[in-house]
Amino acid sequence: MNMTEIARLILGLREAGWSAEKINDFLIYIESGNEVYKPGKDDKEKA
Repeated sequence: MNMTEIARLILGLREAGWSAEKINDFLIYIESGNEVYKPGKDDKEKA
């Protein structure tokens, strides 16, 4: 992804009501694959 795509992703998640912490965790999961940061069912209901 380039910086423009990342910015659009972040703005879209903000528009969907995601918190900054949830967005950061999701981006960490995308980059690292670390399951600790993977969104779960509870997260989807909070979004």
